This record gives sequence, C-alpha cells and structure tokens, in this order.
Amino acid sequence: MQTVTIKFLKAQVDRLNREMNLPLVPYIREGDKFTAQIGNYHLSGAYGGYSLHKMATPTGGVSDVFGCGHVTKRDLSARISAMIAGIYAAQVAADESTADRLQEMDIFTR
Repeated sequence: MQTVTIKFLKAQVDRLNREMNLPLVPYIREGDKFTAQIGNYHLSGAYGGYSLHKMATPTGGVSDVFGCGHVTKRDLSARISAMIAGIYAAQVAADESTADRLQEMDIFTR
C-alpha cells in the first residue's frame, strides 16, 4: 500500500477544481487585499488530520465538504476519489441522456 502524501492530496483537489471549473486557489490578491474565491475546494489541516473545505462566503467562510472533520490523508484521499468518480458518472449519464434525446428527435439521421 502506497503512502498518501500532501502533494497527492493537493493534486486531487486541483483536479476536482478543474473538473468543476472552479477557482484553483482559495484567495487572490487584489491590490493590498485578499479576496476569497467562492466555490474553491482546498485542504485544511488540523489535529494531525486533513479535511476538504469549500470556500462559501466572500469573507472567507468555508464548509466542511464531507462533514467528517479532519481525518487521515488516506481517508480523505478515498473520499475525494469517490467524489471525482461521482462527478464523472454524472457527466456520463448527462452525455448519454443528451445523446438519447438527440436520437429521439432524429437528429442523427438527417
């Protein structure tokens, strides 16, 4: 079993943000201020564990995506992987649904 590293977790979170077309960083600097990037997923580390947070408010409020608090890197990695798999499954279902509707409308035979 391979070790789950912070680098790997960050790569998973970057992938999640890209797949969801969300900001890649939680804050951007605008002049002398930092502005929260609503929707951004990012890691939180505390109590020896890690959590996936989502930027929720313009003032930097976050939500704990899985509602489980800070867990081991391996546990968080498995949760993020499942989330990404769910996103892909939803995209495939949407694509198949669209193709079915187009076929029902006889788009492919014209």
